Amino acid sequence: MSEMNIAERRVPQDGRIATRYQGKEYDLRVSCLPNLHGEKIVMRILDKGSVMIGLNKLGFTPEMQAQLEELAAQPNGMLLSTGPTGHGKTTTQYSLLNKLNSIEKNILTIEDPCEYVLSGVTQVQVNKKAGLTFSSALRAFLRQDPDIIMVGEMRDLETAEIAIESALTGHMVLSTLHTNDAPSATIRLIDMGIEPFLISATIIGVLAQRLGRRICTECKEYYEVPAVDLRKFGFKPSDPTQMVQLARGRGCDRCRQTGYRGRIGFYELMKMNAELAEMVVRRAPLSDLKEAAKANGMTELREDGLLKVLEGITTPEEVMRTVFTAGY
Repeated sequence: MSEMNIAERRVPQDGRIATRYQGKEYDLRVSCLPNLHGEKIVMRILDKGSVMIGLNKLGFTPEMQAQLEELAAQPNGMLLSTGPTGHGKTTTQYSLLNKLNSIEKNILTIEDPCEYVLSGVTQVQVNKKAGLTFSSALRAFLRQDPDIIMVGEMRDLETAEIAIESALTGHMVLSTLHTNDAPSATIRLIDMGIEPFLISATIIGVLAQRLGRRICTECKEYYEVPAVDLRKFGFKPSDPTQMVQLARGRGCDRCRQTGYRGRIGFYELMKMNAELAEMVVRRAPLSDLKEAAKANGMTELREDGLLKVLEGITTPEEVMRTVFTAGY
């Protein structure tokens, strides 16, 4: 069904299945991995309608959404989305493209594969057998007079170099990277082989994100915990005996007794300024970059998670599961 070669059992394969369920279009992304006991298959469900959700429904605070829209509306520069696989980077980028999409703008995308279809946007799919790669497509894009370019993922030095060159020559570039948080995106690019002065000249913002489960609205209940329990999230209680009201799902038929239904994003937006650019050029340590970004108004992932916990949207356990890393 996913058009893989069923006779080939020695190498990993990828495929996709287009299907309709209850009148909605879905894509099943299929990945097959050979192992000692045969073949392991993982399938990801893509809801093609989710790209039309809109930025206002992805879980951004009004201030962060305004900042993100302001960055995306710049005439040139590079705006990166970072985070692990399956945490909504593509959905965020498409929601941004949807917002920017107009008849005056020439928008080109190169993806592997094209997950969603946007009208008014020229979407190109990688075809390695025919020699159409991220880097070869990007070279052709520069001769197409684009206003906005979206690169599905910067996987290698050549793609990253051409993307940065595009951002330097008057284009707005959107792309994704796999990093743990927003400040480490610059370290990752340097590690790939990009010169620090080029990074500081092109990147205007980095958005790190994670997805956590929402509490089910049908069986949501409130309870109180000591405020000191939330210290690890960056919460600073004014009184050691203070109690905080949180929410959790009891479990019902609607959420299949899990207490969760739907998902919400946790975000961290680092806006580049002169101080951060200078630190990138001199290859400052990650800890210094984080401190400078926070001084510039960056809300950390765990702080955004805490905000959603206090609003009763999700639970502390979900933030711990998706956001926390050792050494915070």
